[in-house]
Amino acid sequence: MNVLVVGAGAMGQWFARTVQTHADASVAFTDLDQSAAEAAATAVGGRAVTSDAAETFDVVCIAVPMPVAETAIDEFAPLATGAIVDVTGSMAGPIAAMQNAMPDGQRLSLHPLFAPENAPGNVAVVTDAPGPETEAVVDAIAAAGNNCFETTAAEHDEAMETVQASAHAAVLAFAMVAADVPDRFQTPISAGLFDLVEQVTGGDPRVYADIQDTFDGADAVADAASKLADADADTFERLYEQLS
Repeated sequence: MNVLVVGAGAMGQWFARTVQTHADASVAFTDLDQSAAEAAATAVGGRAVTSDAAETFDVVCIAVPMPVAETAIDEFAPLATGAIVDVTGSMAGPIAAMQNAMPDGQRLSLHPLFAPENAPGNVAVVTDAPGPETEAVVDAIAAAGNNCFETTAAEHDEAMETVQASAHAAVLAFAMVAADVPDRFQTPISAGLFDLVEQVTGGDPRVYADIQDTFDGADAVADAASKLADADADTFERLYEQLS
């Protein structure tokens, strides 16, 4: 199986390594930054191709930022002879774009729910149009130790409002207001929050911005914080009890 990975970042490299190791795939990278594609090819052991290369692939994997996912699908779907796959992080938009760009081909949307350096983990799967190539990809990801579970685009995107947009907003809001408190004053709860702040702020800010732009959730966190801030003791207690 020969695979083109569109996007030479960490997630594209994770996908490439996984199918190389567990599906005996040969991998090529393309990226707007040709030097990034060449670096990824060197790191993974594949090859770099230009975006206008006149060749086709059994599988084309879209591993680009969410705001440009649908554009990349439209551009590169014609190079896929078997399946088109995306690992961009949202599902409804990319699946609709894949249906439009490759109506008769195999279509698969994946969301690894972890940063590549934390693999293996849970991987959300929507098999929109199955076939031997999509099955081989999912089998390879499972063989790498990941827990692949089937879902729907609507269920996935709704869940991301909580587990990504709301969660990130809550952690970052705490980071914005938290004072630099000596360790001797920390409680188990505050120490855990500071650990989360360190984890979230150690990534790529553009990725977190794209998540907030794609999924609702931050406004609900702000509204909830306002309710807590404005509540008298009785109201606060009632809000607290609703959570138990």
